[in-house]
Amino acid sequence: MQYREDRHGDKLSILGYGCMRFSRKGAGIDIDKTEQELMAAYRAGVNYFDTAYIYPGSESTLGEILERNGIRDKVHIATKLPQYLVRNLASLDKFFDEELARLRTDYVDYYLMHHITDVAQWERLKTVGVVDWIAGKKASGAIRNIGFSYHGNTDNFLKVLADYDWDFCQIQYNYLDETTQAGVAGLKAAASRGIPVVIMEPLRGGKLVNKLPEEAKRLISGHKRGWTPADWGLRWLWDQPEVTVVLSGMNSLAMVEENVRTASDAEVGAFTEDDRAFLQRIVGIIRAKEKVGCTGCRYCMPCPKGVDIPGIFASYNTMYTESKMSGRSQYFQTVALAAQPSFASQCIQCGKCEQHCPQGIPIREKIQEAERALLPWPMKSFVRLGRKFLLRKK
Repeated sequence: MQYREDRHGDKLSILGYGCMRFSRKGAGIDIDKTEQELMAAYRAGVNYFDTAYIYPGSESTLGEILERNGIRDKVHIATKLPQYLVRNLASLDKFFDEELARLRTDYVDYYLMHHITDVAQWERLKTVGVVDWIAGKKASGAIRNIGFSYHGNTDNFLKVLADYDWDFCQIQYNYLDETTQAGVAGLKAAASRGIPVVIMEPLRGGKLVNKLPEEAKRLISGHKRGWTPADWGLRWLWDQPEVTVVLSGMNSLAMVEENVRTASDAEVGAFTEDDRAFLQRIVGIIRAKEKVGCTGCRYCMPCPKGVDIPGIFASYNTMYTESKMSGRSQYFQTVALAAQPSFASQCIQCGKCEQHCPQGIPIREKIQEAERALLPWPMKSFVRLGRKFLLRKK
């Protein structure tokens, strides 16, 4: 196993264990199978384990396994505050104390504000008193490092990143999401501040492995490198020095063994120009089903009326490269829940965006088409409820 350092010189395994997808048995987690898989990863050198308050049974299972095997002080636990449920200062302690009890510990190594999609959510937490609360927990040793996990657009990520002295952050990033969500711009911005970056969804929840187009699978299986689809996705990430830890939701011994094997020899700078060109070919095959040829360059931004043009197009394309549900989920997180409304319906047809689009996309027409597909009338009520719940004022 290889390791990269956090801000304080602590060594983190470049492969982290994502605990959201623990193996399940009936209505709960299969703790015996999970223990075998988790301990196999631990013995191979994995020392970073990521869970969250809202992952059903995950924190309790992780805590029980670590305690049962006597390895709590030999690993790093990362878990998350459900910031969308926080209503006042007292609720911060309520959730945190419950998490400590589940995890059977008196401290958390890496604590995140969970699922930030907009800087307004961080601002709301500040009005509740989260900054002083964090300072108190860090002073007592109950929290060792503070960070946030992010699912919004690049602009809001940069604002959250710059507003506080974070110890680390967590973003969705993979070779298909290079220019969406925080993206490569967010990755490099964090690195420029010396902030370690933990990567989630490195393989798009398996979509860059078992749901690749058949042509892409054929090309990968015939490549001289001999790498699996998972190898390509993980090695692309570990080739970048700005990446600290890559999380994988491992739920089989075979998956643990494959990922550990890759993590043992993947190095910064190992990717060749031919490798990059090959992955771009794979991306091209995946994107062949896209509805709009948007590259996410953001030359069309900012829109004078606040429309998130790249976000809308990225979500629209996901509907066709993955599934309608995936595209609408992405739209819900990155566009519909932005504190400042960013819907296509705000467009005033000024055409400024089209003057700057290198791809010559008829943006005014296409964003309306995209939003009709992304936001059918039954979803509109969910969007209103989501905005009311997640973006509420104190």
